Amino acid sequence: MFPNHLVFIHIFYREQALKKRSGLISKFKVLKNMLAKTFGAAVFGVDAVMITIEVSVITGLKFFMSGLPDSAVKESEHRIESALKFNGYEMPRRKVVVNLAPADIRKEGSGFDLPIVLSILKASRQAMLERLEDYMIMGELALDGNLRPIKGVLPIAIEARKRGFKGLILPKENVQEAAIVDKLDVIGVEDLSEAVHFLEGTQDISPVQFDTRDEFFNRLEEFQADFSNVRGQENIKRALEIAAAGGHNVIMIGPPGAGKTMLAKRLAGILPPLSLHEALETTKIHSVAGKLGKATGLVSQRPFRSPHHTISDVALVGGGSNPQPGEISLAHNGVLFLDELPEYKRTALEVMRQPLEDRKVSISRARVSVDFPSNFMLVASMNPCPCGYYNHPEKDCVCPPGGVQRYLNKISGPLLDRIDLHVEVTPVSFDEMTAGEEGESSANIRERVVQARKVQEERFVEMGVGGVYSNAMMPTQVAQEVCQVNPLGKKLLKTAMERLGLSARAYDRILKVSRTIADLAGSEEILPEHLAEAIQYRSLDRANWAG
Repeated sequence: MFPNHLVFIHIFYREQALKKRSGLISKFKVLKNMLAKTFGAAVFGVDAVMITIEVSVITGLKFFMSGLPDSAVKESEHRIESALKFNGYEMPRRKVVVNLAPADIRKEGSGFDLPIVLSILKASRQAMLERLEDYMIMGELALDGNLRPIKGVLPIAIEARKRGFKGLILPKENVQEAAIVDKLDVIGVEDLSEAVHFLEGTQDISPVQFDTRDEFFNRLEEFQADFSNVRGQENIKRALEIAAAGGHNVIMIGPPGAGKTMLAKRLAGILPPLSLHEALETTKIHSVAGKLGKATGLVSQRPFRSPHHTISDVALVGGGSNPQPGEISLAHNGVLFLDELPEYKRTALEVMRQPLEDRKVSISRARVSVDFPSNFMLVASMNPCPCGYYNHPEKDCVCPPGGVQRYLNKISGPLLDRIDLHVEVTPVSFDEMTAGEEGESSANIRERVVQARKVQEERFVEMGVGGVYSNAMMPTQVAQEVCQVNPLGKKLLKTAMERLGLSARAYDRILKVSRTIADLAGSEEILPEHLAEAIQYRSLDRANWAG
C-alpha cells in the first residue's frame, strides 16, 4: 500500500497529464480546421494529371510553397495577396504553407492561382467554402481578382470527369472549350468574389451547356478557299485530289507566281471531314498549345499549318524544358505546308523524318517523356532553282552551272523519299486566267475523295489491319498484298525504272499512289494506266532532271 501523500501526488500528475492530452487534442482539432484542400491539374503532353493543393495556416511567419513549383507558380504569392485585398479579404499574417502533391511532378504555369487562394480563404476561416472539394478548380488571377484564361483546359476537363468530380470551375473565357466534355458541370466565373460566393452557396451559377455534336456538324462545311476559284492548273488539281484520297505527301515544283501556295491552301477543303474522335484529339493538342480562340469550343475543320522557313527545330517538332507540341503536331489530322522547302534549315527538316514514318513525336527529358501525335499530310513547294526559272516555258534560267543541282541537294534523299508525289507546276496562260468558266468546286472533288477513303478503310478492316486508314499508311507487307499488278503493269514498271532512271526507293511509292488512283476510278485492280499516271508523279527521281 502507498502512503496517502503518494496517492495524492499520483492523482495530481495523472490529472495534469489528462489536461495536457486534452489540450493537445483540442490544439490538433484547431490545426486540422486550419488545413484546406483543393484540386487542380497539371498538363503533360496532351493529357492532364490531378494535383492536390494543400494549404495550412499555422503559427509563424512568411509564405512557403513546396511540390516542385516553377517560377510562375511561386510568383502567385504576390498576385494572391493583391487579389485578396482588392476583394475585401486579407493575407493571413501567419505562416502559410502551400503543398502541391504529388511532390515529384513539376508544376508549371499560373493556373494554380485560383485553387491556392481559395484554400487560403478556407484555411484562414475568412470564407466557409463548403463545396470546395467537390470541384476541380483552375484559373490565373489578375491583381484585382479578375480571372484570366489558361491553357490545356480540355485535357483538364477530361481528367476532372475521370476523377469523378461534380464539376470544373474555370475563367469564363475557357468554358466553351471545357464544356465539350459531357457529364461534367462547367462553371465559369469572372473573378475571385464570384468563385467564393458560388462555393459558399450564396450565388447560383448555371453550368454551361454545349451541344458538341450540333456545334461539330454545323461547322464541317465552312471553307473560305475553294478550287472553283482556281483558273487552269487541272493537272495540279488532279495530283492534289490523288494526294487527298490516299493521304499522300506531295511536293510542288514551279516558278514564282505559278500558284503553288494558292493550290496548297485549298487542299484542306477536299480532305474527308473530321470524325468526332479526330476533332476531340485535334482540339486537345490545340488546347495544350494555347491555340484555341476565346469563343472556340471544338476544332471542326482539318488544321492547315504553314510555318515560316526561319522556324527552329523545337518549334517545328516540339520540345522545350516543359515539352510543348510543335507545328507538326498542331497539323495532326490536317495539312502541314512548307513553302520554299529548300530555304528551311537542314536540321529542322531532318527531325521530321521519324514523325513522318511513325506518325508521332516522342520527346524525352530527364524527368518526363511524352508523345505527341503527328499524323499529317506534308505538302511542300519549291522553286526549281535559286532564280526560279529553270524549265520555264518563256523565261531563261540565269543560275550558274550546277546551281540547280546544289539547290535541290538542300533537301536530303531520305526526306524526299517520304514524299509520294512530285508535281511540276507551270504558269497559267493569259487565256486560262481570263476564261469565264469556273473550275470544279471543292465540294465535288471532296465527294470523290471521301468515297475513295471509304473503300480503303473497308479494305483494311476486312484484312484485319488495325490503325491504317489510307493507302499512304500501308506497311510494306500490306502493300505487297494490296498493290499487286498484272504482267503488263510489271513490264511498264520495269521500263519506267530503266528508261527514266527511277530509283528503287520510288517503287513502293508508285505502287501506293497507283492503288489510290485505282480507288478513285472504282477499279479493284491496278491497271497499266493507273501505274503510268503514278510514274509521272516522280519528277525529282528522274535521272538528269536538274541538268
